[in-house]
Amino acid sequence: MVFDLGHSSDSIQSSKLLATCLIGGVVLGVSVLGFYLAFQPPRQLSWRRKKKPIRVYMDGCFDMMHYGHCNALRQARALGDQLVVGVVSDAEITANKGPPVTPLNERMIMVSAVKWVDEVIPDAPYAITEDFMKKLFDEYNIDYIIHGDDPCILPDGTDAYALAKKAGRYKQIKRTEGVSSTDIVGRMLLCVRERSLSDSHNHSSLQRQFSHGHSQKFEDGGSGSGTRISHFLPTSRRIVQFSNGKGPGPDARIVYIDGAFDLFHAGHVEILKLARGLGDFLLVGIHTDQTVSANRGAHRPIMNLHERSLSVLACRYVDEVIIGAPWEVSKDMITTFNISLVVHGTVAEYNNFPKGNEDPYAIPISLGIYEQLESPLDITTTTIIRRIVSNHEAYQKRNEKKAESEKRYYEDKTFVSGD
Repeated sequence: MVFDLGHSSDSIQSSKLLATCLIGGVVLGVSVLGFYLAFQPPRQLSWRRKKKPIRVYMDGCFDMMHYGHCNALRQARALGDQLVVGVVSDAEITANKGPPVTPLNERMIMVSAVKWVDEVIPDAPYAITEDFMKKLFDEYNIDYIIHGDDPCILPDGTDAYALAKKAGRYKQIKRTEGVSSTDIVGRMLLCVRERSLSDSHNHSSLQRQFSHGHSQKFEDGGSGSGTRISHFLPTSRRIVQFSNGKGPGPDARIVYIDGAFDLFHAGHVEILKLARGLGDFLLVGIHTDQTVSANRGAHRPIMNLHERSLSVLACRYVDEVIIGAPWEVSKDMITTFNISLVVHGTVAEYNNFPKGNEDPYAIPISLGIYEQLESPLDITTTTIIRRIVSNHEAYQKRNEKKAESEKRYYEDKTFVSGD
């Protein structure tokens, strides 16, 4: 038998050459891919490890929480991916500012309900200390500490955020003009002073001042601790910033609840949370200033319609509001908004309607779509006002103390700048 060794040898050589080319191609391909990946910006790598969220921290007393607080939290959240909020303890507030109107448990409810808040820390210190700042960075993975451009002054006249600024981990947001807790306390104290002057005083004129932003006494430089009536000017942009921007789905179960929601408090939050749990979309009707005055007295509301609307819109349980809702829930309204259920709490300012007035819920009751909810908290706007009135001297001193601290702070800054 004769073997063709020459042909067999050529085949072996060809196979070796092919294998070498294939291996070389693979090695070259891997090298080129490695070179390509090494010089690509990280954002172009789809399999790159997920980016670490930026966590920002903001603290505050959040006493008598209002739309100014909510707007600050909205701005803070926009500076990061997650917002952690520290709520200052009752003891710290008393030591630095005077007694709080709302206790810590109520303030925690309020802050937790704001739609831009991701996490809440109770009993936060009033000033950012070295130890607490380290805890924020190490345990809570905070990247930046946020505060408004208004001064936060300690009793010794120093800046409460000096350490955060020194560490280069401080960011500032713009303060919401036209409202503060001090201002709201002042509105109520003014109301009490005006009412005590004379029972025959024309209260309706004062109510108009609350609603439209006029106070002759203080705008003309009259006596007092700097209290001013609301100067809030609503804009469509602000309302859009606070709105969800989403309507109900085609088959959504829409729940409706209405009220004044004056001095928006923990009782309001808890009943809204309960109402939201009964459907897919919570629609909240906010009564006009005139409606509130007619049913609760000439000195109400303390906050005007647009101020009250923003506070309600900031609540995470609310999907939409009707600004200036009618007193009576009509059949047309139920049809227009496709309302499935109308609810009302057991704790309210006016569950016993004035004599001669029809029940505003008569139509939803007749349609079988009305339900009265057991209110989780026994708190009303009157509760908050009574807290102020019963301790008005302490709150008056608190207002004066804050005004004096801010005055001293700005005088010191002017002096330093003059040097």
